[in-house]
Amino acid sequence: MQYFPLFLDLTGRRVVVAGGGATAAAKLRLVLRTPAEVHVLAAAPCAEIAAWAAEGRLVLHRRSIAAGDARGAALVYAASGEAGEDARAAALARADGALVNVVDDLALSDVLTPAIVDRGPVTVAIGTSGTGPVLARRIKAAMEETLPAGLGALAAAAGAFRAAAEALPQGRARRDLWAEWYDSAGPRALAAGGEAALPAALAGLLARHLGAAPRPGRVDLVGAGPGDPDLLTLRARRLLDAADVVIHDRLVPQPILELARREATLLAVGKEGFGPSVPQAEINRLMVEHARAGAQVVRLKSGDPGIFGRLDEEIAALDAAGVEWAVVPGITAAAAAAAAVGQGLTQRGRNSALRLLTGHDVAGFAEHDWRALARPGEVAAIYMGRRAARFLQGRLIMHGADPETPVAVVENASQPGQRIRAATLAGLPEAAAATEGPAVILYGIVLRRAGAVADAATLPGRAVPAPKAASA
Repeated sequence: MQYFPLFLDLTGRRVVVAGGGATAAAKLRLVLRTPAEVHVLAAAPCAEIAAWAAEGRLVLHRRSIAAGDARGAALVYAASGEAGEDARAAALARADGALVNVVDDLALSDVLTPAIVDRGPVTVAIGTSGTGPVLARRIKAAMEETLPAGLGALAAAAGAFRAAAEALPQGRARRDLWAEWYDSAGPRALAAGGEAALPAALAGLLARHLGAAPRPGRVDLVGAGPGDPDLLTLRARRLLDAADVVIHDRLVPQPILELARREATLLAVGKEGFGPSVPQAEINRLMVEHARAGAQVVRLKSGDPGIFGRLDEEIAALDAAGVEWAVVPGITAAAAAAAAVGQGLTQRGRNSALRLLTGHDVAGFAEHDWRALARPGEVAAIYMGRRAARFLQGRLIMHGADPETPVAVVENASQPGQRIRAATLAGLPEAAAATEGPAVILYGIVLRRAGAVADAATLPGRAVPAPKAASA
């Protein structure tokens, strides 16, 4: 984040605009909506700027900017529309110690003016670090449609009521009050009685919340999906936004964790196959402890909580402690891996059943019904199988599997670092060893996408097998 976003209080502070044409007027239309003391320096100002000066909305100096004009100013706009003059104005302003924005010149600017959605006192600023003003305007247009016109009135009423709301305990109790205000009670009061009805509606809402028993803590066991934030469910996003505590697995990527409230406590309880892990008993203890303290807890698991996620163990611990819970499914890694290779996990005429297997269990390598899995036409998605690949290969071939059975190793499915390697069962250990991130092995599925084949062609000593019609 090169440009740090902030909101600058311009009450009584000086803003200088160097320029008097259309470019300067465009900036002034925005600046004049603030309580700033606005000074314009232009030898030949346009009619619009002259009219604003006549109305007393700004101070007009009919000359070019000079040394000392920007001293003490909160912000200076170089907006003459002429590159040489704007560079000169920027140098003078910077020498006076002011922050400078040179219109349409990113390199010369200290600060950028974002696209703004104004629902005063609510202001939404949209920045693209100067790289995409058209994109910023498109986002602005979308947000203008999304944010109701009455939002500013609701926020203004809430601002005047904040001191009274301090009668509620800080934290979740106050968040519940304001969530109900903005989600339902406020819009309903505004629609029924206009802005005049808002103070009484807020007072009634506060009285009800003060008389209510504290809401008990709870735990939501949430699937984070395979890693792409766009593949989160809507419910998962809502719960992350409301959570007081997020207890998350090692494989949950940072872009998903950043969707949690900024004030939420994030606790990493990483589990790594064949490596150091936080004991399950400690995870259970953390969930129960925070929920009993009244927190809304999200236990965030990669993929789907019910697939190799120890879901039943955690539910049992919550039940034993009398803690309320709910499960929010997520997209499992096998589904994301199959989507990446362009195949279904089931296909008429190929397989009517699908096995979801794990490459290891609590005692080490997992044992399965190898004879059944080795039969022709079987399809399986093998989780946590990277380090067990040679063991898996040996067991399958020992029980009659064809060494030419197609396999695909999908690393970091759905994420920016996704890589797909095509091989056969004979080359599975080499394909798995070439991965670094978490991977799913798709057994019995031929790749359809050309990009996956290109990755596979780089593997040492293995040609990419041609797809077989019988197993496609």
